[in-house]
Amino acid sequence: MSFRGIIPPVTTPFQADGSIDRDGFCLMIEHLVASGVHGIIVGGTTGEYYAQSRDERVGLLKLAKTVVKSKVPLIAGVGAIRTEDCIEYALIAKDLKYDGILIGAPYYAVPTQLELANHALAIDKAANLPIMLYNYPGRTGTMMDLEFLDRVGRSTNFCAIKESSGSMNQLHALARDYPHIDLFCGMDDQALEFLAWGAKGWVCGAGNCLPAEHIALYEACVVEKDFTKGRQIMSALLPLMRVLEQGGKFVQSIKFGCELAGLPAGPVRRPMRSLDDAQKRELETTIRTLKAVIASITAKSQKRAAENVIAINA
Repeated sequence: MSFRGIIPPVTTPFQADGSIDRDGFCLMIEHLVASGVHGIIVGGTTGEYYAQSRDERVGLLKLAKTVVKSKVPLIAGVGAIRTEDCIEYALIAKDLKYDGILIGAPYYAVPTQLELANHALAIDKAANLPIMLYNYPGRTGTMMDLEFLDRVGRSTNFCAIKESSGSMNQLHALARDYPHIDLFCGMDDQALEFLAWGAKGWVCGAGNCLPAEHIALYEACVVEKDFTKGRQIMSALLPLMRVLEQGGKFVQSIKFGCELAGLPAGPVRRPMRSLDDAQKRELETTIRTLKAVIASITAKSQKRAAENVIAINA
């Protein structure tokens, strides 16, 4: 399995009473497939898996597979503190015929690099599925450093990594020294830098509410290899990316973006709280502006391409 492209970790819509909006979740999945994303992660942090029971998580894995069937690759987030729980989720994903699993470091436990490698390898041995690693030390407390990567890299199942440390040194090391592990952007305000260094794609929370704009950046940089256009698109995205990465309200912002797009979202689960009115107004203005700017950029690009075709055929 080779992952690529724009892969959003799907949000989990909730009802006003905090229960899962299953119909809304199906609509979100259908929306992402119809938008042309290249894959979907179920059970990621953007989906608030950490605030869900075991039965809720398993239910969403089953529901997503029922909706997607085989239209796009599905990756199951198997994050948990205990290795045994991660293995259970991975085996469920295998039974459901998911295309891969997402493994992060167990949060709060802060394992050593050897302990972390043994954790990941145990999941790999049990499930034998393609694996995307998720390096986010800001949330888990543990960096997936080079010692860890050297150990797990001996298994070909470790085929990709969502890199969210924010460290440019880590980005450079992954791009130069670990070509056998496909690189994915997991730090939204560094998406252009990741793509310039050969990243195969972007695991992007805001892809839930702005899939076309994220796909536009991917196509400019990876498909067209037009980094001038890519810089223009990224410049338009940056105000939102800064809010997401530096504003402390990541999931709340994504869900409000879904609301603005007419998509089901609902509240976040406690202990998180929703955006206040001022934050909503700022975010609405930011999203409206970037959509207009990126639409203008892509329209001009399409016009130039059409003019070139006419000139060649003249």
